[in-house]
Amino acid sequence: MTVERMAGNPGPPAPPRPLDAVDREILALLRANGRASIRSVAEQVHVSRANAYARINRLVEDGVIRGFSARIDHERAGQGASAYITLKIVQNSWRTVREELEALPGATHIALVSGDFDVLLLVHTEDNRALRELVLTRIQAIPEVLSTRTLLVFEETELGRHGPTPFEPAAEQGAPGAPPSDRAR
Repeated sequence: MTVERMAGNPGPPAPPRPLDAVDREILALLRANGRASIRSVAEQVHVSRANAYARINRLVEDGVIRGFSARIDHERAGQGASAYITLKIVQNSWRTVREELEALPGATHIALVSGDFDVLLLVHTEDNRALRELVLTRIQAIPEVLSTRTLLVFEETELGRHGPTPFEPAAEQGAPGAPPSDRAR
């Protein structure tokens, strides 16, 4: 162990280890059902529970898996209006603008992009009145924001998710948001 790491300074991250077919299969399973048990994952990818556990821990430690979260039905959660908002911002102000946008209620995705605008922001609000207030009084008040364009979302579909819908129980689930674990049978 290096002195930097022992002193609590993580230093630059290690280069990512290559993923094999089993790792990619584990990621697909967890993407579909982040609450799957280690036993279930191990059975589906045809490895031992110890091997599945070690692989998932390595994927977490390597930063490949950044966390476990719930998929939310925003309309059922009282956020019936969704929109993508494009922003043109002052050159070199990305970090400042990102901090402001992260603090907005209902902001769920922020991306720095290339093209006709600089930032793409996904927001979910209670209704169109709340969306209007968010855009006109919060976002457009950020000094580095030069212009905005709001694109209302009429319907959303998550891609790459082949597991249960957010409100259907899945087999062998643990606590919401918890990483997969072995449970006594």
